[in-house]
Amino acid sequence: MTNLPLPADLPEAAVNDNAMVVLSKRYLKKNPDGSPEEDVRGLFWRVAAAIAAEEAKYPDSSCTPEALARKFYDLMVGMRFLPNSPTLMNAGTPLGQLAACFVLPVGDSMDEIFDAVKFAALIHKSGGGTGFSFSRLRPKKSRVGSTGGVASGPVSFMRIFNTATEQVKQGGTRRGANMGILRVDHPDILEFISCKERENELQNFNISVALTERFMQAVEKGEDYDLIDPRDGSVRSRLSASEVFALLVRKAWESGDPGIVFLDRINRDNPTPALGDIESTNPCGEQPLLPFEACNLGSINLSVFYDPQAKDGIDWKGLAETVHLAVRFLDNVIDASRYPFEQITEMVHANRKIGLGVMGFADLLYLLGVPYDSTEALSLAEKLMETIQAEARSASKLLAAERGPFPAYPESIYGKRNLGPYRNATTTTIAPTGTLSIIAGCSSGIEPLFALSFARHVMDGEKLVEANPHFVAALRAAGAHSDALMEEVTRKGSIAHIGMLPENLREVFVTAMDIEPVWHLKMQAAFQKYTDNAVSKTVNLPGTATQEDIRGIYWMAYELGCKGVTVYRDGCKANQVLCTGDGAPADPAKKPTKVRTRPDIVFGFTQKVKTGMGELYLTVNEIDGKPFEVFATIGKSGRSVTAKAEAIGRLVSLALRSGVSVDDIVGQLKGIGGENPVFQKKGLLLSIPDAVSWVLENRYMEGRTVRDDTGTLGHPQCPDCGSDLVFEEGCHACKNCGYTKCG
Repeated sequence: MTNLPLPADLPEAAVNDNAMVVLSKRYLKKNPDGSPEEDVRGLFWRVAAAIAAEEAKYPDSSCTPEALARKFYDLMVGMRFLPNSPTLMNAGTPLGQLAACFVLPVGDSMDEIFDAVKFAALIHKSGGGTGFSFSRLRPKKSRVGSTGGVASGPVSFMRIFNTATEQVKQGGTRRGANMGILRVDHPDILEFISCKERENELQNFNISVALTERFMQAVEKGEDYDLIDPRDGSVRSRLSASEVFALLVRKAWESGDPGIVFLDRINRDNPTPALGDIESTNPCGEQPLLPFEACNLGSINLSVFYDPQAKDGIDWKGLAETVHLAVRFLDNVIDASRYPFEQITEMVHANRKIGLGVMGFADLLYLLGVPYDSTEALSLAEKLMETIQAEARSASKLLAAERGPFPAYPESIYGKRNLGPYRNATTTTIAPTGTLSIIAGCSSGIEPLFALSFARHVMDGEKLVEANPHFVAALRAAGAHSDALMEEVTRKGSIAHIGMLPENLREVFVTAMDIEPVWHLKMQAAFQKYTDNAVSKTVNLPGTATQEDIRGIYWMAYELGCKGVTVYRDGCKANQVLCTGDGAPADPAKKPTKVRTRPDIVFGFTQKVKTGMGELYLTVNEIDGKPFEVFATIGKSGRSVTAKAEAIGRLVSLALRSGVSVDDIVGQLKGIGGENPVFQKKGLLLSIPDAVSWVLENRYMEGRTVRDDTGTLGHPQCPDCGSDLVFEEGCHACKNCGYTKCG
């Protein structure tokens, strides 16, 4: 809390209508009746004054709290820099929890597991997101010495964490979010990779597989690798690295989950290895942290530093000054924040990690007339982040001179190499900025725009069209603006195929789906080169992308030095995120087709398929070259598995005779997990239904993309305001009200 009064001469914050909606709903302090207790100016002064007040703790400071509060206020209302959401929400309030990212350990005992559940609930309540590694948990079916029973494994406990998260509303403003990570050499890795294949499963988790360099080398050489029991380090079994990698790719192709993180690379950049290994990250993957560690984040709006008078169009001096002020701000946040429990307070104060990142990069490229998918953009990205990292470290050194280095400095890699002293163990992170970018009126993080123009929902079902202002200005300058054109852009989201527009406009004003996937990844790698922690970025893929395309992206991420990667293929699941396009839902009034009568004679084929339950013999009879009925036989009559196989065959046959397409049947059966998945030359088959889908897909679909159960692409909507969601920065988010599934 702070006693600095609100100055009468404070300038107003220039926020657009969309930002005002977000601020009013999620950030302004409320009275008991829910009405706003403060305006936007009051919000930013509350935050600025509370964070500047920490300066009084340091007698050697070059700033007074009063003067610094004005600087912090100007920094935020000028939209040059914004801290992470918990700081905007809670600074200067009794709650006082200002950090966004936490990682909690999950030990291999009931006490440790349920301590982690309790700690996570407290963090979610205070406004933070949590990351967990479940790699310490003993494998499924292991003996439990204290009871004589058997362990249920990491995935079963993840469901407990997921249920607990569902019950806790973060500070009344944000829903809890988790990251679940499992090492690729854990014996339960196959179950983990497939744990989100069913719709609505583990909804409060992002999941990532922690890949080791030993595993990647085994993939490259086509070798098997060891699965290690985390209790004693013994080898439990071996798997084909190539086939596990293929399963990862397949699941990412189907649904976007799981992502991958490169654990050895992350730990090579661990600044305090003496305090332990990094096991997990925060929910969106950009902040690797030690157990019980937290990090507060903030982002610089790069578009503000466009200077048409500068030689290269960028105000580098202003950028450097903003970095120094932002680093001081974030270091003060560490002191101002009240953490949920003592272990976190100790770890945070030992390392004093901060994560300064960026937003508005796509807008800056638009202003400069530089295409996102160009070598010029990559060079600019490297130069920008190199400057930010260098200035952030310089600022951290100056703070260390005033305040002393972070306590763990002597045993850190900086202390061992005499590189400091530094005030902060890390200074840079590129985090998601979905809500912050709405407040700042700029593009998210380092992502390209998802759409140049879109319709957002307002009151009473009305829609308000919003277009990127830099795009509109460029159209007007080229004499190409018209209402008809804007309607077309709003419908399509992109101008890539509007040939009437000048070519240079179509090259510069690209959107996420216009850009080849390789450029998404190259851009992530360019920023990662000069980022201490990691980079939040989604590699967007068209619906026609193949599994081989995703395999190439994963491998390139490994080769280019990324610390992880998230991919999302357009249309990859029933609740697919799509903000623009012409797909229409199925007509609910349309009556189902009458079940066709079976002719006396039909012809077909029988295929033998190895499954984890035995040899499956699948007979498919056809009419006019199309499947008409299916008979699935496995094992001897009277067995439960035989009855289940027969039931699957009868239901698939009924669907085929009723006119349901093969695509839709495969979409329902594909990826269903079972107790005994098996590898074979066809790949990994998870269950009998998965095997049936494999036969039908390979015989009849000829590589077509599986659709959802309506036969169309889905349009998931924001649960708060009803607008369409988009998928970027590793998370589903709403461009209208700022809702995000990742907290």
